[in-house]
Amino acid sequence: MATEILETMGIKTVEKRYAPSWRRQWGNALGWLAIMAAFLILAGAFFSIIGEVVVKAFPVLRPALFAKITNGIGGGLKNAIEGSLVLSLGSLLVAAPIGMAAGIYLSEHGAGRWGSALRFLSDVLVGVPSIVLGYFGYIAMVIYLGWQFSVAAGVITLAVMLLPYIARSTELAMANIPNAVREAGYGLGAGEGHLVFKVLLPGAAPAIMTGIFYAVALSMGETAPLLYTAGWSNYMWNGHMTQEPIGYLTYVIWSFINEPFAESHMLAFAAAFLITFGVLMLILLGRWMLVRSQRKLGAYR
Repeated sequence: MATEILETMGIKTVEKRYAPSWRRQWGNALGWLAIMAAFLILAGAFFSIIGEVVVKAFPVLRPALFAKITNGIGGGLKNAIEGSLVLSLGSLLVAAPIGMAAGIYLSEHGAGRWGSALRFLSDVLVGVPSIVLGYFGYIAMVIYLGWQFSVAAGVITLAVMLLPYIARSTELAMANIPNAVREAGYGLGAGEGHLVFKVLLPGAAPAIMTGIFYAVALSMGETAPLLYTAGWSNYMWNGHMTQEPIGYLTYVIWSFINEPFAESHMLAFAAAFLITFGVLMLILLGRWMLVRSQRKLGAYR
């Protein structure tokens, strides 16, 4: 802009171009080389793991796998698939309302001491190993409450693990909505509850759902807390929340891969394939919803 003004005044300017030194050029080249090497290593490890799982699971991916229950170290995965769905959806039903409520509070009223304390406890809970949560669930619910290995114990343990992730994703999603939207709502006479549920939550819903999908994907891959709380069962779930264990896919991966039989190894890889496919679909669905929502946020930006 200044150059154009000077030229209109008849003053000629000389543009100076500075070539980067050889040290900077070498530094840039080495930096890009390191980035590409890291990417290739990560991509190679990812595709090698996925490829091995797909190749070893493909021979057993037949309709019988989904129609038969586990029989010792053989059979199918019908009971394990049902158990994984029950545990994941059950933990989501418990954790989602509580986590979303905590996230809304942190976003709208989390500037004080209580908000700081809640964020600190949430960060601590994220850092707690899942096996510690499982051991706590074993002591508190399986033994003290007398529920034994059960769906309720596994669901509550997974829900506790998912709470901080859902709360943080909800807080960040609500915080991304500009304050002008809140001011406009208050200016039109909307109460705080009406503003949150009718204006803010619909605008933040795609980002919140993305966080929930990630949380469900995390719960699908957990084994340690369920070993202490849900146990294992070769049968279909009978609908009882307590006093009855339940099967799940991650137990098949953890247990069957150590058996000295080819059939058990194939079932383990089939369970790993189903878990990987489910997690991948949830992550892709969450990313799609987030990108789709960002394209429609013109009303907020």
